[in-house]
Amino acid sequence: MTTDTIRIGIAGVAHGHAHSYARAGKSLSGVQVVGVHDHDQRRGQEFADHYGLPFFATIAALLATCDTLMIASENSYHHPYAMQAAAANIPTLCEKPLASNVADARAMVQAFASAGVQLGTAFPVRYSPAVRRLRDTIVNGSLGDTLMVRATNRGTYPGGWFGDPTLAGGGAIMDHTVHVTDLVRWIWGREIVEVYAEGDTMLHDIPVDDVGMLLLTLDDGMVVSLDPSWSRPAGVYPTWGDVTMEVTTQNGIVNLDTFGPHVDLYQKSTAQVRWVGYGVNFDAFMIDDWINAVRTGGPAPISGVDGLRAVEVVDAAYRSVRSHRPERVQ
Repeated sequence: MTTDTIRIGIAGVAHGHAHSYARAGKSLSGVQVVGVHDHDQRRGQEFADHYGLPFFATIAALLATCDTLMIASENSYHHPYAMQAAAANIPTLCEKPLASNVADARAMVQAFASAGVQLGTAFPVRYSPAVRRLRDTIVNGSLGDTLMVRATNRGTYPGGWFGDPTLAGGGAIMDHTVHVTDLVRWIWGREIVEVYAEGDTMLHDIPVDDVGMLLLTLDDGMVVSLDPSWSRPAGVYPTWGDVTMEVTTQNGIVNLDTFGPHVDLYQKSTAQVRWVGYGVNFDAFMIDDWINAVRTGGPAPISGVDGLRAVEVVDAAYRSVRSHRPERVQ
């Protein structure tokens, strides 16, 4: 694609990252956000009005105006929106998880491969400078072999559709397994082949899991533990959550705290302390990288296959929760 201005359409605004996409799209040079669609017309119109964008009543009408689509809907709408984009030959960046089940994720990957256009998965944590330094350190071999990893992606319960099993496809395990899964695959260059998981609903009155603990076994035998729980109480805990790793290697231990840099904000109006992060904007880096791939016709920086692999791990985790035994990733 050689067009001077890349036109972005946003499909679905249910996920909070839709705001990041709109802000980044409006701030980048050579980029224009041309409009918004959401199956909830009121929500979509309010979002469009907030950012001074047109609202499109149908996804087809939006696709006819854009060079690339960004999907930030509820998880269950990722598949139908993406399939229409593939049919229209529109490169698409999809919010994580790629889909709410493996069958839909595989269908999306196949549709875009058949169309010959890029499908990307939104895993912005790859753009953390700390994550990239950890990857460089692991790849250069200075720490020796990695023996095990203890990881967390704990957060507050987001509320709303995240607690709806139909719209979300699951709970905390669905929401917070995928980022660490992607980091593990990217940093160590290995596939996760087996998952043992326990999960339950213990903290909130919702019909989906809100706590979990996973043991991920890689194809070289390395083990990663992951806590993906919605265990940080909203309105009390000073930040939304975390992405951390404690990496034990032959030559030492490395600790990663992706959102660690922050200042303590004491607000009289709210009578509470809040952690305000600083540093680079992961979403902006991810979107800039994606736009460059669309502009040049290069491969998706983080592909649909990357998203599929994460969904396959989530699927194995939920099968393990039901069986109470390790399950193979299929």
